[in-house]
Amino acid sequence: MNKLENKIKLKAFDDIYRIKVESKLYIWSIVIFLVLLVIMLLPWTQNIRSKGNITSLNQENRTQEINSPIPGKIVKWHVKEGQFVKEGDTILQITEIKEDYLDPNLIGRTAEQVDAKIGSINSYEQKIATANSQIEALNDALYFKKEQLKNKLTQLNNKLEGEQADLEAVKNELLLANDQYQRQQKMYDEGLVSQTQLQQRNAYYQNVLAKRVVAENKIEQTKQEKNNVLIEQNSIEREYAEKISKTEGEKYQSRSQIAIGQGEMSKLKNQISNYIIRNGMYTLIAPQGGQIIRANKAGIGEIIKDGEQIVSIVPARLDYAVEMFVRPMDLPLINVGQKVRFIFDGFPAIIFSGWPNNSYGTFGGKIIAFENAMGENGMFRILVEEDKTDKPWPSQLKIGTGVQGIALLNNVPVWYELWRNINGFPPDFYEMKTDSKIDKSAKKEK
Repeated sequence: MNKLENKIKLKAFDDIYRIKVESKLYIWSIVIFLVLLVIMLLPWTQNIRSKGNITSLNQENRTQEINSPIPGKIVKWHVKEGQFVKEGDTILQITEIKEDYLDPNLIGRTAEQVDAKIGSINSYEQKIATANSQIEALNDALYFKKEQLKNKLTQLNNKLEGEQADLEAVKNELLLANDQYQRQQKMYDEGLVSQTQLQQRNAYYQNVLAKRVVAENKIEQTKQEKNNVLIEQNSIEREYAEKISKTEGEKYQSRSQIAIGQGEMSKLKNQISNYIIRNGMYTLIAPQGGQIIRANKAGIGEIIKDGEQIVSIVPARLDYAVEMFVRPMDLPLINVGQKVRFIFDGFPAIIFSGWPNNSYGTFGGKIIAFENAMGENGMFRILVEEDKTDKPWPSQLKIGTGVQGIALLNNVPVWYELWRNINGFPPDFYEMKTDSKIDKSAKKEK
């Protein structure tokens, strides 16, 4: 009985403690170590993850606000919110509310003002022509008057020469009469002639003396007439110069009025053009085909201000792009042409962080530009277009759809990536690989 109990106890002891069974823990440890070693040596794609949204590659294809170019009152809507329109379709009509443009015949009345200005300008042009004729006539009259005075001056010079010759003759005659009178006086003193003969000689002498005075007076009178002619000549020149200057002043004043009239006429023509253009602004049309969204005005008769947004339009044809935002420390790792993988909101995806190319549900992109100025959110904006060499983006994408982007960097071992993250180091600086042909051609150009 004791032997049986001992056997049972020993068997239970062996079954529980498995003393005689060889342990395989070291084998599993080696296998796990080898697996971890293989995993550590596997390639890992460094990447920069960022969020963004769908936008348009071209500015004209983004959501566009339709604003009222002028203040007015809505009189009729031609579209409904959510409706698709074509380019040139009428969206709504407005009417004028400013008192300066309420006249229904505003353009016609302004055109009448232009015609009146044209008539005024023509009148001033005719006045200038008349002034030119007056100036020409005054110049002719001045010329003839100066010629007349010149002839008169010549006559006076000739008259003066004759009178001076007469004066010389009278002087000679006076010398002779004086000599005769002196001899007669001497003879009278000697008693050779009578007193009557002396008196006759004296009278003759006095007559010749009077003739000299008359001749001298004539000369002085002629000189005075000559001076008067010279004074008149200067006076005539000044008089006609004043008349010509006055007429010239009237002519220039007319030219000034013509310039003012032409300026006012140009201003009126500009107003007519503005009125015509303004009349075309009463109808708001679609600048491009798309869907009408976000109508800010709903009723008929609502007042709108100039520049106020009325509706928005989403273009029908879009070249989608993705705008991403990266941290300043990641910006040096971004290059134009760099590959990016996307996860679009609403589309299922299975992501392998270190192997984004082998993930399911991701789409390819290529960086085309990045901004060098930091945005308001403290991040830098990057634009990414569709990678034509990869599978196409979904056709169901809409503007504003959320996106998660993965910018692909260097391929490094897993152990290096773990070491980098543990130490908080940034990814390796990434440089785009260029085609060898391009490098060769660039070297040749250098």
